[in-house]
Amino acid sequence: MTGRLHFLDGLRGIAIILMVINHTSRDWMDVVMGWPRYHLVYGSLILPASIFLFLVGFCLPMSYHRRRQSEGFRGDLRKYFRRGIGIVGAGYLLNVILLPRGPVPPEERFWHGGVLQTIGLSIIVLGPLVPALSRRAARWAFLALAVLIYLSFGWSLPALVRWCAAHPTLGLMAFGDFPPWPWVAPAIIGLVLGWIWLDARGRGPAAEARYFAAAAVVGLLFLVAYDTWERWIPTTPRFGFPRDFGLNDYWTPRGVTTFLIVAGVAWLLVLCYWLMEVRRWKLPWLVTLGQTALILYFVHQVIEETVIHRALGIRFNDWIKYWTATIALIVLCQYMGRAWLAVKPRLRALAGLAAA
Repeated sequence: MTGRLHFLDGLRGIAIILMVINHTSRDWMDVVMGWPRYHLVYGSLILPASIFLFLVGFCLPMSYHRRRQSEGFRGDLRKYFRRGIGIVGAGYLLNVILLPRGPVPPEERFWHGGVLQTIGLSIIVLGPLVPALSRRAARWAFLALAVLIYLSFGWSLPALVRWCAAHPTLGLMAFGDFPPWPWVAPAIIGLVLGWIWLDARGRGPAAEARYFAAAAVVGLLFLVAYDTWERWIPTTPRFGFPRDFGLNDYWTPRGVTTFLIVAGVAWLLVLCYWLMEVRRWKLPWLVTLGQTALILYFVHQVIEETVIHRALGIRFNDWIKYWTATIALIVLCQYMGRAWLAVKPRLRALAGLAAA
């Protein structure tokens, strides 16, 4: 297996689109837009971070799996650490870039955690565990650990609320936006399922097709479970933040919402595979968004939050204007991604010359 697999880039591209929509729906519209805005904010929030963290684990075993031996794995460990610590540092750099002017509320200060910090930490922690995946018992143990991490967060939430209130700075560092506990869980699940996929891919196209067919069935089962829960154990609201966990005013899915997330991630993974691997759709614009997701995560927030929301104070309290502006930002991100892909090799070459 050589080169990039574009269906994984496509899935990342979908995640960055949903993230752009989530940020613009919060920052570019006011509450006067009513329940449609609220549901858009919530609906566009539930999948992107889950997709990104799932893909962190899903892609980690790829280089090691090709060799199926420990020779040279120390180089992989160094690679995992450099990559992970770089993403953690990028998360704190973004905090600094997005700091507002004037007095800074605690949730806006540079030390608070975020999804980039959790992604980087997941790479550092899970990378060394990759060789253990060759054992079936270890894979089952990792899946059980992921479930336990998620469940233990819910069990511990009252104590965590009290601890964060008593230690506000440490609380925001450890339990900011998408904190490692419990958000490392989807990365662990992705780690196991990524290894199983690679095993299936190694056995040939038929085995790989069965893998993704099983993923589609799992997604369907979780969607049925979601629908059954909504019918027989209704919660208020049926689709909104109060039904989920909240810590430091940050969101974590709870109960029935996790069923919807599993179904969504599974079906989007299968859809991208079927369109881009089986049907051979190129979708270069989506691939570009996925390949440059990290830099676009930075740049789109600077544009939509720092420039348009804070500096210019622009609001799009009209659905036609909002969607026009949001689609324009997504298109701009695609062109910025293409520019970054063109410039990045030159920057690496210059860095190499400087190091020499």
